Amino acid sequence: MSTRDDHAGHRPVTAGPLAHRVPDLGALELLLAVARVGSLGGAARELGITQPAASSRVRSMERQLGVALVDRSPRGSRLTDAGALVTDWARRIVEAAEAFDAGAQALRDRRDSRLRVAASMTIAEYLLPGWLLALRAQRPDTAVSLLAGNSATVAERLLAGEADVGFVEGLTVPPGLDSAVIAHDRLIVVTAPSHAWARRRRPLAAEELATTPLILREKGSGTRQVLDTALGGLARPLIELSSTTAVKAAAVSGAGPAVLSELALGEELAMRRLIRVPVDGIALARELRAVWPTGHRPTGPARDLLTLTRG
Repeated sequence: MSTRDDHAGHRPVTAGPLAHRVPDLGALELLLAVARVGSLGGAARELGITQPAASSRVRSMERQLGVALVDRSPRGSRLTDAGALVTDWARRIVEAAEAFDAGAQALRDRRDSRLRVAASMTIAEYLLPGWLLALRAQRPDTAVSLLAGNSATVAERLLAGEADVGFVEGLTVPPGLDSAVIAHDRLIVVTAPSHAWARRRRPLAAEELATTPLILREKGSGTRQVLDTALGGLARPLIELSSTTAVKAAAVSGAGPAVLSELALGEELAMRRLIRVPVDGIALARELRAVWPTGHRPTGPARDLLTLTRG
């Protein structure tokens, strides 16, 4: 092997990455097992590998280090003097690895003890409760906090490190986030039974919808983004409200027509508190997405929640 001078300490240092010169943990654990049980076959059984695999691993380790480590005989396997010395070093490395593993597990336990979710309003109100109940069955010890807001707020929370995973409803993914489609939805126009639109027989044209004052979600919400895009930015707000529940209540009261997610209107349509108004010539479908900061795919409870949304 080649060497070079270490000018700081005036010691020869073997060149190349340390990982190429030091046996891996599996090999070191095998050497410790041979020292403990006095047999290569017994060490192999203890570690759950075959004896040929154990022999191959020892030979590979000897080639890597350039010294013989184990004397094999019909009576068993005995460490050479060099093998005994390497075993002492190996024990310290394995103990350090065990401490590293325990520390990493403690970090995982701390991470898994909480989950911070940011979700836009429709998903927070109508989809997340079921997902979180299913997650609680899997992870009863994980405390979940929910930050509800519009899609722009969800992006801000994630990018500020204040949430572990988010859910949005808009047509586009906010900059700085990766995403996965978890469901599909569409917006529908609804009005109280007393409104003239509730009795019309022909679908609304896009022009009529665009020129009629509507009860709308605020700008920045996924619902508003879809409608504004469909109408070329021409939607006219009669009232702007920051929650789906508030928009529904205003529409039920007869204040005017509203545009909302179909997911949010099941009960109102079934009870005929609101009437669906057909619309022709505009696209109001949208994708619901899970989002997270670019390059940081969800892990732990966030990953499990993401899996449940696709169930």
